[in-house]
Amino acid sequence: MLLTIDIGTSSFKSALWDFDGSRLSFAALPLSINSDGVRHEAECAQWLRAFETCCQKLAYGGRHGNLSKVQAIIISGNGPSLVPVLGEPSVGRDGLSLEAQDARLWLDRRAVKYQAEVSDLMGGFVDLSFFLPKILSVKNDEGELYRKTKYFLGCPEYLACALTGEARTVFPSDGFDRWFWNNAVLEKLELDAAKFPPFIRPGDQYGTVLPPVAEHFGFAKNVPVITGGPDFFAAILGAGVMNPEQACDRTGSSEGINLCTENRINDKRLMSYGHPVKPYWNLSGNISTTGKAIEWCRDLLGLSNFEDFFALAQESKPGSGGLVFLPYLAGERAPIWDPSVRGLWHGISLSCGRREFANSVLEGTGFAIRDVISVMEETGARVGQLHVTGGLAASARLNQIKADITGREILEPAHKEAELLGLAIIGACSLGKFASFAEAALALVRIEKTFEPNLKNTSLYDGLFNEYKSCQTHILDNFSIIC
Repeated sequence: MLLTIDIGTSSFKSALWDFDGSRLSFAALPLSINSDGVRHEAECAQWLRAFETCCQKLAYGGRHGNLSKVQAIIISGNGPSLVPVLGEPSVGRDGLSLEAQDARLWLDRRAVKYQAEVSDLMGGFVDLSFFLPKILSVKNDEGELYRKTKYFLGCPEYLACALTGEARTVFPSDGFDRWFWNNAVLEKLELDAAKFPPFIRPGDQYGTVLPPVAEHFGFAKNVPVITGGPDFFAAILGAGVMNPEQACDRTGSSEGINLCTENRINDKRLMSYGHPVKPYWNLSGNISTTGKAIEWCRDLLGLSNFEDFFALAQESKPGSGGLVFLPYLAGERAPIWDPSVRGLWHGISLSCGRREFANSVLEGTGFAIRDVISVMEETGARVGQLHVTGGLAASARLNQIKADITGREILEPAHKEAELLGLAIIGACSLGKFASFAEAALALVRIEKTFEPNLKNTSLYDGLFNEYKSCQTHILDNFSIIC
């Protein structure tokens, strides 16, 4: 039995799996964020409390919940989120603990003045959401915190360190050199190399669960804790994206489009690095606030849940009465990489009501995805199918909108939380149950539903996408792009 953990931005998810891909039990908890529009932080201790609560739910959730049968724990998480770790792990009356400063989430924008310095050093654009600009911000602007920090870790690495006592940095795959560091880079930036733990790759072990931790949770002795890499890496596998022209559309607070390609493609508007399935490459474009924009609009319209939001959007005709939404609510990553750009509603008229505003946000997500796909195909790549995963993957309304706007099939897997299934795939391979990630994914991933593009909407959405691009150009002409 495998225990998989994915620490999202807004939720902590866990599951127990059999080695045939059957999900035996599932537990999830909401997570909170502290934000003022520039600072976006999360209390790290809430991840440890969530782990404790989820383990309790899994342990007492039925006949499959005996945690002593867990053979490996596999962890992924959101990122790039930076955790300055200040202490050592322990287990006490209040449960698992590891002292750390609040995590600076991938949304955090305060390191803007160090972005150019890091980009110049690394020989290409490095967004301020990545680790090095954030760490320079800590060093230069918060010297006392920098001095006290024992290790700089990512989000899943923090939980793994609390479980094993081992500090490691996950280097996801070949091609990530620009977004991490080496000794020469640390020396040039005058950063203390001792604060940067050694690298491991997805499928490698952090170590084994500490004896007091195992006793506290009811795990067997020496259970390995395995890295699943960042959340997108696990989601690609859990979505069954194993061949060129297949893409994973990973939904959540943000959205990641990960296309499998035969060769590495270099374009500054996108990121390219090794695909989980060798010898392929992953061409990636990340959209900053899609699910977050839906949540924001839901609250703006005074709705209490996502079901009501999607029901309201369903009342709108395709095209939202000509209303076009650009979801740049916290800057934007791919394809424009500009932290200063802001969102926009275009085409507001007296005929626009609540339903049109709701539906336009869903369509804005589709336009942002089409924008990324268009850039991918400008490089010579081809996007065939989109395998949708994550918290919004079960929305038939949104999936159909994506199909209509992009002109691609949208494949909805049986397990929407593909990160968790991907982690089970990685864990099963690490324990020798399968010879490769591809073999495991082929055996364990099942597609539940396919959404075909409605050709009646093609010309409508082509015209509105042109409006979207015109609005994007207008915004970029009136804001200073950092690139």
